[in-house]
Amino acid sequence: QVQLVESGGGLVQPGGSLRLSCVASGNGFGINVMGWYRQAPGKQRELVASIASNAPNRNYADSLKDRFTISRDKNTVYLQMNSLKPEDTAVYYCNLRNLVQSYWGQGTQVTVSS
Repeated sequence: QVQLVESGGGLVQPGGSLRLSCVASGNGFGINVMGWYRQAPGKQRELVASIASNAPNRNYADSLKDRFTISRDKNTVYLQMNSLKPEDTAVYYCNLRNLVQSYWGQGTQVTVSS
């Protein structure tokens, strides 16, 4: 079983930055992809960025790649968010998926507002 715990969300002014963290614990990770998704009120959950455990490849939503950066240190994944906009307001979820299953964190709220 895998547990994911996110941290780093909060309230930030437009143009500001936040860094989200997600720590995966448990066992049975295997080769996996960790990533960040977000869901704004009334909208579907969407991929923000992802990164694999066995390769440096990063995958970004096209509209976010210039402002967001995903990184990883073993079983911890980070999301550096710069130049935040009000439309970035959402619950951000950490995800880990391997050949067997997909796991989700509880989510962390990011609010961009003046």
